[in-house]
Amino acid sequence: MPASPIRKLVPYADAAKKKGVKVYHLNIGQPDIETPKSVLDAVRHSDFTILEYSHSAGNESYRKKLVQYYEQVGVNVNHNQIIVTTGGSEAILFAFMACLDAGDEIIIPEPFYANYNGFAVEAGVKVVPITASIENGFALPAISEFEKAITPRTKAIIICNPNNPTGYLYSKEEMEVLKEIITRHNLYLFSDEAYREFCYTGKHFSAMQLEGVDDNVVLVDTISKRYSACGGRIGAFVTRNNGLIQAAMKFAQARLSPPSFAQIAGEAAVDLPADYFNATKALYQSRRDLLVKRLNAIPGVFCPNPGGAFYAMAKLPIDDADKFCQWLLEDFDFNKQTVMLAPATGFYGTSGLGKQEVRLAYVLKESDINSAMDCLENALKQYPGITN
Repeated sequence: MPASPIRKLVPYADAAKKKGVKVYHLNIGQPDIETPKSVLDAVRHSDFTILEYSHSAGNESYRKKLVQYYEQVGVNVNHNQIIVTTGGSEAILFAFMACLDAGDEIIIPEPFYANYNGFAVEAGVKVVPITASIENGFALPAISEFEKAITPRTKAIIICNPNNPTGYLYSKEEMEVLKEIITRHNLYLFSDEAYREFCYTGKHFSAMQLEGVDDNVVLVDTISKRYSACGGRIGAFVTRNNGLIQAAMKFAQARLSPPSFAQIAGEAAVDLPADYFNATKALYQSRRDLLVKRLNAIPGVFCPNPGGAFYAMAKLPIDDADKFCQWLLEDFDFNKQTVMLAPATGFYGTSGLGKQEVRLAYVLKESDINSAMDCLENALKQYPGITN
């Protein structure tokens, strides 16, 4: 099981804090936005005498609420095409285990969400990465790159849209390219759409909106980032493929049921005002603009402008991102402050890539982002492993 590039440096951050150093956490996508009060109140005011198992597919009332939510974003499904999962993580694992046998292959544009690696290990699946470039903002690799990677063991492609860790927003045209590939080779397309609401440079186009591939597409989703409810651990596995729903239900039944209180929270969240996301989206966009501006003003640093989510990938003039990120916590401080970043090596499947790149999550207020960038700018002046 690979170590998490997002969490593996936590002991060094803890040690820095014990020395009195303030650590700005840009390593993890934990929003600082308050969870909506109405969502929390729905849990606080719930009234029952027995905390029972729910249906293995999730409460029917919540699944029917999700049908309303998806209709609002242009995705038409019914409640029997939804399985409520323990976070988006379990939805991804269900997709891997229901659609691929041990030894099968899944293609993932890299850099990719690091935990896809972990889920692949759990499912006995081989990850086949195809590399996107920071130079063009991590756009979808050419169709020829996918074709070269496909073998008789290839069963699926997975994307995250908007992307974690790059923030790249796949266009409708790029999604149509993926449709062409999965149609020609009869592959599954798993689409992780956890950041759907946070798109800044274009409109989100869901894989579920692709026509003629209902049996091939699986949507994996979560309330974690959408409503700043990461600890709720509620997600969704969504497909119009009835046979696949039946297969995934076997895994859902094996784990009994998803968390009850968080389903109540998720159900209440669907009733939030239509303009709920406007302020949050504007806040993230302002933070993105500040972070990208500050990064690109530092000599030797390059950061493409992400189109969605709340992550950015930056290329730094350093020898080794893992060493640098550890050094920031272990040996550096600027006015008793430092910054925690996620080394990009853990987001690549190809060995040796990402050694000069880091992921930054712009989930802190602007004053803290400025302070974190002051730390980074000064660190790059002092780090012994600077490259020309």
